[in-house]
Amino acid sequence: MQNPHSFMLKRRCLLQAGAAALGASLLSAAKAQNANVRPIKVLAASDLKFALTDVVALYKKEAGQEVQVTFGSSGNLMRQIQQGLEVDVFMSADEGFVLALAKAGKTLQGMTGTNYGRGRLALWAANPVPVALDARLEGLRAGWSKFHKFAIAQPDHAPYGRAAREVLHATGLWDAVQPRLVLGDSVLQTMQFLTTGAAQLGITSLSLALAPQFQALGRYVVLPDTLHSALNQRAVLLAGASAAGQAFYAYLLSPKTRGLLDHYGFESPA
Repeated sequence: MQNPHSFMLKRRCLLQAGAAALGASLLSAAKAQNANVRPIKVLAASDLKFALTDVVALYKKEAGQEVQVTFGSSGNLMRQIQQGLEVDVFMSADEGFVLALAKAGKTLQGMTGTNYGRGRLALWAANPVPVALDARLEGLRAGWSKFHKFAIAQPDHAPYGRAAREVLHATGLWDAVQPRLVLGDSVLQTMQFLTTGAAQLGITSLSLALAPQFQALGRYVVLPDTLHSALNQRAVLLAGASAAGQAFYAYLLSPKTRGLLDHYGFESPA
């Protein structure tokens, strides 16, 4: 005859195993459902290249949802939205572009979005570093004969390029640097110029200077934010954003994402 205590223990174990299997089944079903939803479409400033890539990888692991990100200069991305490109989320390095889209009725229910951080500039030089790097660019001035090309992003549509131009004006170097300028379409392309030898020095974003892919290739110094207008960055849901896109937007504002942005040098919003 079976021991009653043994019978009850076996029954409890079976029930627990069944509950665990049911939970795993429900989680798998939820992830399968997400897998059938169209990918979330995001346009993001190129200074987010590595930070947002980390965020997306974590989100896909946790939510089982595909996220397609296109990186570029914020001004060019805004123009694509104005021309009718269907996107769920826009992350701009200049909050002014988001506010302009809201005013034009291009955002979800007229929302003006959320400031997700403040960007910082860095003076970056490839190894072997040709001049002394300092926050006031005195080494650049003193080592003028030691380099031929200086890279920044295109000031007309890239917020980091505009800020870099302001720094060069503030330090009295703009007129001298101008003939040696190499202009990247975005701050990410500027970094590519610096790491491939197209320019020896340049001004990029701190977030890219901190990326492991670039740290071994050169050196950098953070530039004072008193030399340029603030790079307040803003994310927003666009008109027609999917429910999945709205869920990802909420994730962008979570403490977990904040930690990753901090890691890449984005200052917390004031």
